[in-house]
Amino acid sequence: MTRAWVLLSAVLWSVVGVGSQRSSLFSKKGFVYGTEGHPVKIYVKLHQNSPVLICMDINRANKETVDPTYLWIGPNENALTGNSRVNMTNTGKLVVKDFLESLSGLYTCTLSFKTIKAETQEETTIKKRYDFMIFAYREPDYSYHMAVRFTTKSCIGRYNDLLFRVLKKILDNLISDLLCHVIEPSYKCHSVKIPDRDFVYELFIAFQVNPFAPGWKSVCNDSLDCEDATNHNILKARDRIEEFFRSQAYILYHHFNETVPAMHFVDHSFQVVRIDNCRPGFGKNEGLHSNCATCCVVCSPGTFSPDVDVTCQICVSVHTYGAKSCP
Repeated sequence: MTRAWVLLSAVLWSVVGVGSQRSSLFSKKGFVYGTEGHPVKIYVKLHQNSPVLICMDINRANKETVDPTYLWIGPNENALTGNSRVNMTNTGKLVVKDFLESLSGLYTCTLSFKTIKAETQEETTIKKRYDFMIFAYREPDYSYHMAVRFTTKSCIGRYNDLLFRVLKKILDNLISDLLCHVIEPSYKCHSVKIPDRDFVYELFIAFQVNPFAPGWKSVCNDSLDCEDATNHNILKARDRIEEFFRSQAYILYHHFNETVPAMHFVDHSFQVVRIDNCRPGFGKNEGLHSNCATCCVVCSPGTFSPDVDVTCQICVSVHTYGAKSCP
């Protein structure tokens, strides 16, 4: 970091010199109970296990239940017996292991039990149905849009291009070990009227930082999904770049005294905005998935997502979860 800001300061000086799981019904134990008449939405991270689904509501769970039986039905009304990814117990609990997009959908359990009148021993069979809508999700891929400003002597001349290229190279070197890089860099020169001062010229520089530099898959360590690793790296890259520009301001105020380079970082001009992207087959929908609003949730039947956009598009011919194209 120290070498980076010293190098940029030297360049600026020499160039022109001196100037002026998610669910709303988790119990304390982490189980999810059903609700009669209302499907419970549950979000399971891709390749993780689902929470424990309980085939009864929480009020029934706190009462005595006589001769209970449980019947679980999976998506497309398929029986769940014999499915190696599904673990069911004789007490009505269900866990779906190593969750995939195709496992998303409606899971229904029917609880049957008896009530017995004490006086007559008359038995009555009661049935209750509980619906659980389970959606696969994955974390979004983070990238960052950043913007900074530098003063310059003029909007004409080769020094602006030189600064721009040097800055990009420094930033790339700063984060290269994280397998992150700077993409889509651009700049424009503008004249700016400062209160109580004359016009000054400033370079408005914008760029994006993402975690997919050549060789980025090596951070995955053979895992099927490595958003956690790439997002961890891009957060570190963001922090390094932020610290780099903070150091530029420190140098300006503590090292140059009255002699300031004509091209220098404009203090407090650094801005950063996170950009989320979803993998194909996933998208965001805050209205539909308010309990997982920041997640990339699997596209439902009738929708698809072919690219790294953040929304699932309508396609009436899609009948599966996680569609990446519209047939």
